[in-house]
Amino acid sequence: MSQNDKKVLLIVEDDPGLQKQLKWGFDNYKVVIAGDRSEAITYLRRYQPLVVTLDLGLPPDPANASEGLKALNEILELAPDTKVIVVTGNDDRENAVQAVAMGAYDFYQKPVEIDTLNLIIERAFYLSELEYENKSLLCKVDEPLDGIIAVSKQMMGLAQTIEKIAPSDVTTLLLGDSGTGKEVLAKAIHKLSPRKDKPFIAINSAAIPENLLESELFGYEKGAFTGAVKQTKGKIEFANEGTFFLDEIGDLPLALQAKLLRFLQERTIERIGGHTEIAVDIRIVCATHQNLQELISEGKFREDLYYRLSEMVIDIPPLRERDGDAIVIATAFVKRFSEQQNKNIKGFTKEAAQMIETYGWPGNIRELENKIKRAVIMTDGVNISVDDLDLNKVSDESSLPLNLKEVRETAECSAIKRALCYTNNNISKAAKILGVTRPTLYTLFNKYNIHVNNS
Repeated sequence: MSQNDKKVLLIVEDDPGLQKQLKWGFDNYKVVIAGDRSEAITYLRRYQPLVVTLDLGLPPDPANASEGLKALNEILELAPDTKVIVVTGNDDRENAVQAVAMGAYDFYQKPVEIDTLNLIIERAFYLSELEYENKSLLCKVDEPLDGIIAVSKQMMGLAQTIEKIAPSDVTTLLLGDSGTGKEVLAKAIHKLSPRKDKPFIAINSAAIPENLLESELFGYEKGAFTGAVKQTKGKIEFANEGTFFLDEIGDLPLALQAKLLRFLQERTIERIGGHTEIAVDIRIVCATHQNLQELISEGKFREDLYYRLSEMVIDIPPLRERDGDAIVIATAFVKRFSEQQNKNIKGFTKEAAQMIETYGWPGNIRELENKIKRAVIMTDGVNISVDDLDLNKVSDESSLPLNLKEVRETAECSAIKRALCYTNNNISKAAKILGVTRPTLYTLFNKYNIHVNNS
């Protein structure tokens, strides 16, 4: 194996004799030697090693570990995913423990035994590669549900459902409060379907006057009515071979419900003023925030149309019921709006993050987006504060579980997600904030099905 094919191992050690021993002892790596903190940072930037061994007793003060700890802090700030193995003297265990608390991967006491240290280094490289693969999987540009940001188990289950139904042509009904992201999910269904390269056409039944809605949907022939000066296709016809998304289906007038039902049965349309049946091949996705069963009982919605539209029904939970999603989505909005406004905003104060998590969000993601956009514009600091958010209600304690085990688990899961948010998904720093070791934190990730996205 050539030097260029070998993994880079950065060794930070000031003792020339030990430098030589380590360089020859790890000939299966491309070994880069740094003799002091300044050199270590230079080589870290140049070679970007996945693993570093760091002597805590660096000059100018070998009697204590202050220089080595400074180097560790700088390394982790510049490359937080780097696995740093600190090497200490026999009487320096306290500083070694402090280094691990700061985010070092592991420590090893002198005198150095090459075989033992090599095992630690191999394990560090292996873990680093696993983490890299995991991040690569999580951070793909074309993820199955492109545009959807979520960590809650409710939305993870919903995403799995969408992945299963998208390849089929099943007519899908999305139910959920206003602002929960129904159109985003409809687009996700389209992007995962065999029709992804064909048109995605969306229309909102509530946004178009009733006297214009029929012509918008089905089109019209020249001379069909006053002002119809040319033949015009409707939205359904434009969506041919693609996906047609009909939002707020509950607001569709009864007369148009009958015409839509006929289309769903026959898969043909007639333009207004026309007499020719036109075959249209589309996938139908509908959505509403209304209770269609109540509308049926009130005679405002056709029951036969409901059963045609509801071959697959997906209930989208409101934001207040998605554990951990609010802060994750808010963080993504901060990044987007900071770039738009050319501002350097890193995130939220602890109080602001807590408020985002406990606020009820009656307007769901749409309200959250508006509040974050306002906060980015108004804030003068690098972190958004409670005052910047302009929220009144802080929490809804009535929604908390009463079972003590559930309360503890809810609080523990929430604390982990807050720590990840504060540290920008830096696992070492999050573990330090939470007062646990990295292995313990990984165990908690598995327990609560928390996926860390470091993009």
